[in-house]
Parts: sequence; structure tokens; C-alpha cells
Amino acid sequence: MPQRLTARDILEQLVAFPTVSHDSNLPLIEWVAAYLDEHGIKSYRVPDATGLKAALFAQVGPDVQGGVVLSGHTDVVPVEGQAWDTDPFVVTEKDGRLYGRGTCDMKGFDALAVWALVEARDLPLQRPLQLALSYDEEIGCLAAPDLIRAMQQALPKADVAIVGEPSMMKVVTGHKGTVGYTVHMKGHEVHSSILHKGVSAILYGAKLLDWVNSENTRRAAEAPSDMALVFDPPWTTTHVGTIKGGTAHNITAKDCVFDIDFRVVPGDSPEACRAAFEAQVARVAAAMQEVVPETGIDLSLDFNVPPLVPEQNGAAETLARRLTGDNSQNVVSFATEGGQFQEGGYSTVVCGPGDIAQAHQPNEYISLSQLEAGQTFMRGLLKDLCP
Repeated sequence: MPQRLTARDILEQLVAFPTVSHDSNLPLIEWVAAYLDEHGIKSYRVPDATGLKAALFAQVGPDVQGGVVLSGHTDVVPVEGQAWDTDPFVVTEKDGRLYGRGTCDMKGFDALAVWALVEARDLPLQRPLQLALSYDEEIGCLAAPDLIRAMQQALPKADVAIVGEPSMMKVVTGHKGTVGYTVHMKGHEVHSSILHKGVSAILYGAKLLDWVNSENTRRAAEAPSDMALVFDPPWTTTHVGTIKGGTAHNITAKDCVFDIDFRVVPGDSPEACRAAFEAQVARVAAAMQEVVPETGIDLSLDFNVPPLVPEQNGAAETLARRLTGDNSQNVVSFATEGGQFQEGGYSTVVCGPGDIAQAHQPNEYISLSQLEAGQTFMRGLLKDLCP
């Protein structure tokens, strides 16, 4: 008879795989697939283009529509440069907390979801329970669209998606979307004493940075919509986090590279943000090319994640509130795969154990009480899916 692991046991297994986004997650996926197979649960993999990563999905229960998806990601952020008191890839219990990279974000929920699927195998479910585990969520929610499409081709479509990002088991009904670019300014080098004959990638890049500041000022001054009012801040923001360029103080910079991202409130259009930015890029590039035609700007769209829009009388919200007893109103400004599931036709909420304040931090942890609260939620969900 196969061994049935506790959620804590599963969490320890998952954390032991160092699934940092720049590395493969296949060992973790292979372990989950093997564990499910031991319990008679068929799983499906959705590989990435390199074959070094894969998403996984599975189902327990009748082959009918109307089920529930438990959605989590398997990748974690790096630990390099962080001061950890314990091995980040070994779950360590101390003072009512379980420390380890990903315990909170979000292998705690992943472990509970795998545990629930195995428990559901022996129950008379009326509606199916589905599991969806992705990769590369931390670098732009890159895997979810292909995963969702593959699930809908192989399985009956569920009605509800519960995305288990850490929310302290509060029901989160909305979040901002995010659009991210890498911008490569390609200038022309000359000695800085004849600046007018060159094209400084840094100085022309500054024109785009000035546009970012102007956009933030403009949006902050506008009256927010009713939907945006619940967010902090209640407007779409634009941000540049890193920048690199130039070779010497007396040479016009040939190259300048920076990232730019938009945090888009529900109700605003990510496509409109993209169009406005790309139009500004075209104007700056044209000005550069008036000086030296070979210069320009290369744009790389790194991610485009839709917002999660609060639903009116949504099935996911109704279910999650019934199971948690939480009737508070909650939205967040970070993005999740929730908007992608919603775009895929699922009623969606974010609800999971742990505090987002612990995510990505050194000495990341999930409290034992939050893990237990998550397990109580799963027990209630299993009961809800039965006659």
C-alpha cells in the first residue's frame, strides 16, 4: 500500500528541491508525478520550449464540468545575497514556524493541494478537484497560459480557480496586472566634447525615464475609478528598477539598458499602457535617428499579466468565503496567475496560507497555524465537493 504523506511531509519534500526560476523544476515535477501515480492519480506535464522545465496538472473525481482548480507555482526566488539562519532548502521548525525558501510563497499551498488531491481519491466527489502547478511565475507568470490551454484540452473545464498565493487565508478578489519590458537604447559613441555629433543612449534613455515620471504624476492627479479606489495606490503605476549604460565619463554612451514595468489597476487597459509607451519609444527613436540613422531602441516584452477583476457574485468568491468565513474586502497590488485563469473563463480568487510580507525574504517562513488553517480550508473544500 502506498505511503500517504501529511501536508507537512509533502512541504519538506517540495522545499528540498531548489527550484529557483533560473534553474530547472523537473526534479520537483517528477517527484509530484510519481507520488500521485502511487495513489492512482494520472498527471499531465506541459514542458517549456527548452525541455528543462514543466508545468503539471491532474484531476480526481468524475469527468464532468464544474469542478475546482487549485493553482500554485513551483518556482522560488534566489537566496544568494540573503543572510539565512538555517539551510533555505531544508524545512526547519522553530517557535511555531516552518522556515525555508518557498514555505510561504508558495510551496505551503502546493503541499496542501497535493495532499488534498490524494485525500480526494478515496471520496465520492460529485465534482472534480484539479491541481495546476506552474513554473516561472516569479519572472512574469510565463507558464500559466500554456498550462491553462492544456488543461482545457485534456480535462473537463472547472468553474472555479483558487490561486493559493499567501493571503493569510483572506479572500482576495482583485489584483493589479503587470506589463514588463527590457529597453535597449542603442546610441552612437563620440568624445563628449563633440556631444552634438553623437547620440547618448543614456541621455535619450532619460527622455523615456522623464516620460515615466510624467505618467506617474498625471495618473496620480486623476480621479480614480470606483474599482481602482480599493487599491493602494489607486492608479496604474510605471516603474524602472534597474539601469546600466555607458563606458566612460567622456564618451557618449553607446548602450543603455533598463527595465520598465506597469502595475495596471483593474479597469485600466494594459494594451493602452503598452500603446502609449511604445508610441513614446517611437518618438524618441526618431529623434535619435535624426542625428545618427543607425541608432535606435530595441524593446523586449518580458511579461504581460492581466489584472484580476473583482467579480459580481462570483462562484469562486462565494465558495472561498463559505470555507474561510472571511467577509472582508481584500485586493492586492502585486500580480498573480489569477488574472490568467480569469481570462481563461474561470471564476477566480486568491486565497492561501502565509503572509506575503514573508515572501522573498531571508528566513522566509510559514506559521504552523497558517498551514493548519490551509488544511482546514482543504478539508472543507473536499466536503463541499461531495454529496
